[in-house]
Amino acid sequence: MNAIEIKGLTKRFGSFTAVDNISFNVPTGKVYGFIGPNGSGKSTVIKMLCGVLTPTSGTAYVLGNDVRKSKAEVKAKIGYMSQKFSLYEDLTVDENLNFYAGIYGLNKKERDERKKYIVSMAGLNGREHNITGNLSGGWKQRLALGCALIHRPEILILDEPTSAVDPVSRRIFWEMIFTLAKEGITVLVTTHYMDEAASCDMLAFIFNSKLMATGTPKELIEREGVKNVEDVFIRYVERTTNEKVENSFEELKKMIGKGE
Repeated sequence: MNAIEIKGLTKRFGSFTAVDNISFNVPTGKVYGFIGPNGSGKSTVIKMLCGVLTPTSGTAYVLGNDVRKSKAEVKAKIGYMSQKFSLYEDLTVDENLNFYAGIYGLNKKERDERKKYIVSMAGLNGREHNITGNLSGGWKQRLALGCALIHRPEILILDEPTSAVDPVSRRIFWEMIFTLAKEGITVLVTTHYMDEAASCDMLAFIFNSKLMATGTPKELIEREGVKNVEDVFIRYVERTTNEKVENSFEELKKMIGKGE
């Protein structure tokens, strides 16, 4: 069963095509990586899935709901977290959770139950009364995830959620993502970190508004005959632009060694 089904999805802004006839499915309960350079169309796809933008053509279904016709139902089933952590910095951790619980219409009993779960899941115990603006990037990240989960969404969409945090926080965050997936939540995540991409169950690569390939990390690596997901990414860019990326990191290391 698929949590998200996209077929021929296209978005144009005047003469500019931001997303060009892409199709892929996100299986339920999986961590699905959506990968591509800046400006490739990732965020536009996400905005269409969240009901913020209306597709020019094609279809997108979220848990069986058409994103064109059932925007309210779609938004109720999705938890969205951006790289900017949409938090109110002058509020406390507890107040931010209360605010998002109110947005989703939770009653007091539901709110208190969800807050208890989120504080435990995110390791926020003892920080409930801290001002959000005083938290480190890693703790803000956990709080933003908690706010996205407050209404028990079935799908979690994460748009470059680790771009502004340190390596330790990044690792902890991904442990949380896989825990959520084990609980049955479907995760669609964009990232520029290829080690994160390699840990996803499945991947979709988008470049210049077009979908390049989908598959498991292992399938894509074997298909391209390369060593890792980063090499797969580079291979697609080179193939599309007809320009070679001059040197890999391994080649750069060799060059440095020769220089010595």
